[in-house]
Amino acid sequence: MPVDSVSRLVRLARPDGEVDVRCLLAGSFVLDNPAAGPGLVPFHLVLEGRCTVTSGSAAVHLGPGDMLLLPHGDAHRVTATGVPGLPVTEEPGAAFPTRRTPGAEPRVDLFCGHYRFAAGAGALLFRLMPPLVHVSLDAPALTLAGVLRGEARFDGPGTAAIVAALLDALLAMALRSRPEQRPETPGLWTALGDDVLGRVLADVVERPGEAWTIDRLAADAAMSRATFLRRFTARTGTTVAAMVTAIRMMVAADLLTRSEHSVTRVAGDVGYRSESAFGQAFRAALGTTPAQYRREAARR
Repeated sequence: MPVDSVSRLVRLARPDGEVDVRCLLAGSFVLDNPAAGPGLVPFHLVLEGRCTVTSGSAAVHLGPGDMLLLPHGDAHRVTATGVPGLPVTEEPGAAFPTRRTPGAEPRVDLFCGHYRFAAGAGALLFRLMPPLVHVSLDAPALTLAGVLRGEARFDGPGTAAIVAALLDALLAMALRSRPEQRPETPGLWTALGDDVLGRVLADVVERPGEAWTIDRLAADAAMSRATFLRRFTARTGTTVAAMVTAIRMMVAADLLTRSEHSVTRVAGDVGYRSESAFGQAFRAALGTTPAQYRREAARR
């Protein structure tokens, strides 16, 4: 049975989702978000109403059921139109605060938060994504979003743990989303929603130590080399070599953290014949040597 590559990649990244604030607002508002710190990926999830997220020169319009990730942690602004000048209060909660427009029916129900991820595999997972990942959630994901709303309303014992689990599930659903669910994000890097490329990438995730040449991947996809390259680039926005290397380094980072295997064995497990070549690739991807990464991970 082929590996569930979405689950494997998410587990390697070990994301930990957290809601920073819920917004139940009736009037116009502006929320300025500075650049996120290292290891953080901001997100915004709209359950009701509409808002716009602006980052640099890009603007993404979000409606009910839309989720936006900012994998590079860029500074951004969230805005919505409505009656100007309405007051906003912030109520503390057991899991997270809620901003409200007192005495008015909210026009926007918005969850703002972030994912914290593992330094090695998580950094690689999100680095190959575009700066803005806009996904329209499907019916199962919307059901989870409804549970999230219910937990926010309850806001009692266990809410924080349940919210974190729901956010992790929503991230996996966003990563597996099909191209038609990504209205303003061409070529989400995983391409796992593509029937053919998803199967090919699953093989790489399952067996990173094998010789994954372009010709072999194209043959596995039952395509010519040229057709495969065109489809891969269109769906992922990156090269085959960059993708294969990123997957190998994600697996390697996980092995260095969770096993006692020697660096030489880890190198072989992810397709490198020499420890030297593996060390160069690992340093290029993560800015440190495998041994240094293992020591830092143990310290953390």
